[in-house]
Amino acid sequence: MNKIAIFGANGRMGRVLIEAIDANEQTSLVAASVRPDSAWVGMDVGELAGIGKRDLAVSGSFEKLANQIEVVIDFTLPAALEANLAWCVENRKPVVIGTTGLNPVQKALLSDAAKHIPIVFAANYSVGVNLMLNLVRQAAKVMGHTADIEIIEGHHRFKKDAPSGTAMAIGEAIADELGRDLSTCAVYGREGDTGERDQKTIGFATVRAGDIVGDHTALFAEIGERLEITHKASSRLTFAKGAVAAASWLLNQPAGLYDMADVLGLKS
Repeated sequence: MNKIAIFGANGRMGRVLIEAIDANEQTSLVAASVRPDSAWVGMDVGELAGIGKRDLAVSGSFEKLANQIEVVIDFTLPAALEANLAWCVENRKPVVIGTTGLNPVQKALLSDAAKHIPIVFAANYSVGVNLMLNLVRQAAKVMGHTADIEIIEGHHRFKKDAPSGTAMAIGEAIADELGRDLSTCAVYGREGDTGERDQKTIGFATVRAGDIVGDHTALFAEIGERLEITHKASSRLTFAKGAVAAASWLLNQPAGLYDMADVLGLKS
């Protein structure tokens, strides 16, 4: 039984992760934390996730629980990353990170921490999305030098970062295949007289509405035809199951920074 802990148990993904770990016969939730001043401290994790009492209380920290934990999953906010990583490094706990919207400094923290512990960091833990990243590379190789490339993504009204981490990962995969630097070729908004489109740019369009779980499309448009590669998620449980699978996989890995392509064996 793989013993897993969750940072940010009261978040939207935290609650679904509780459900996913509980449903997996190979995993056991041994700790779930929230901020020490949170009203959720002391609540049963099963009741928090809406799956019924599980006789495990939400805690304000992992300090007294470290010996029980084998691997941690973190889907919190960028502001919490430094403290969460520091705890994992200090206690030598592998960690799966799904927090998006990280800045360059925070990404550097990940790289530094990965010298000491194994880390899986991915913008999206869906199997379908990670297959999509492979497919857009193939499309870019064949069509990218002549097609106009646009990435369209949609999420629920509560999402705080834009474009999504998944949209950026799609853009980075395409740019890498084409030998371009996404930081210089990305276009994030168009308004007014923008002039004709530069074919070497990669455009991003963002939708925030209702309860959209996650829609992503990579569009390769030529004169006379276009190719659209689309993934649509209908449940957060998809991402949670992928993160739990990554946590189990990570237990057998040496220190290093991995992604879902490593977990799924998609790298050649």
